[in-house]
Amino acid sequence: MQSAFIRDLTEDVLKRAGLRPGMRVLDIGCGVGDVALLAGELVGPTGSVLGVDRSAASIKTAERRVAQARQHARIRLAVADLDSFVPDETFDAVVGRLVLMYLPDPAATLRRLASHLRPGGILVFQELSMPSIRSVPDTPQFLQCKSWIMETFERTGFETDMGGKLFATFLTAGLPGPQMISAGRAEGGHRSLIYAYMAATMQSLLSAMERAGVTTADEVGIDDLAERLLFMAYGFIEQLPPIFLLHAILLPINVVRLIQVRNPGLLRKSRMIFLGEQRR
Repeated sequence: MQSAFIRDLTEDVLKRAGLRPGMRVLDIGCGVGDVALLAGELVGPTGSVLGVDRSAASIKTAERRVAQARQHARIRLAVADLDSFVPDETFDAVVGRLVLMYLPDPAATLRRLASHLRPGGILVFQELSMPSIRSVPDTPQFLQCKSWIMETFERTGFETDMGGKLFATFLTAGLPGPQMISAGRAEGGHRSLIYAYMAATMQSLLSAMERAGVTTADEVGIDDLAERLLFMAYGFIEQLPPIFLLHAILLPINVVRLIQVRNPGLLRKSRMIFLGEQRR
C-alpha cells in the first residue's frame, strides 16, 4: 500500500534528479523492490539497478516481483547489511526511500556511498517527518495512532524526523548542503485510502509495539481500526507526514577542472560540489 500511496512522489523526484535511460543505479534498503522497479522503468533496458536490503525475505519477494515485471535482465538484488555494505562498482545514482531513518549512523552511510558515485552521479533520498502528521480537526483515534507509532519508533531507536534532518545529515557526512523539497498527501472522505494506510502501518508495527510495551493488540483493535478511523474522521482532512525529497549531483570532472582553472581557490576547502534543483 505504501508503494501505491507515495509512488508519484518518488517518481517525480527521481525524474527531477535526472534518472534516465542507460544509468546504473544503486537502491539501498530496497525492501520488496518498489523503488528498484520504478528505477528500472526509468533507466530502461540499457540501464541497470542493484537493490540491496538486509532482509532475505524482502529480497526474495522483490525477486519474484522483478520476474513478474520482466525486469530481471536489468535489476539485480542482494542481501547485505547497509551499515557495512561496500559495493565493488561505481554508479550513476544512489537512491533510497525511508531508509536512513533506520540506520544508526546515516551520515557515515552517505559518506561511504558517495565515494562509489561516478563524477556527475546523483544521490536521491526520501525520508519522513513523522511529527508533522495531523488531522484537521484532531480526532482522538488518529492522535492515538500517531502517538503509538512515534513512541514505537523512538523506543526502538529509529529516527522519527529524518526528513527534517536530511540537510544536516549531508553536512555531517562532509558533503555540501543539497537542495531539498517536501511533499505529502492530504486526504479525507470515504473514498480515501489514508485510513487503510494508517491501519496497515499499525498492523506492520503491532509486534514491535507490544515488544516495546507501547500498547497491546487488544487495545489497538486492528481488525476494524480502518473503519473506526474513517467513522471518527468523516468530513475531516488527514495529512500524512511530509516526505522530504533530496537530491544532489556531483559535478563531472571536466566541469570541476574548468572551475579550478577560472577560480583556483574555489575548491580548496571541498573536493566535491553538489548541485540541485528546488521546486518553487
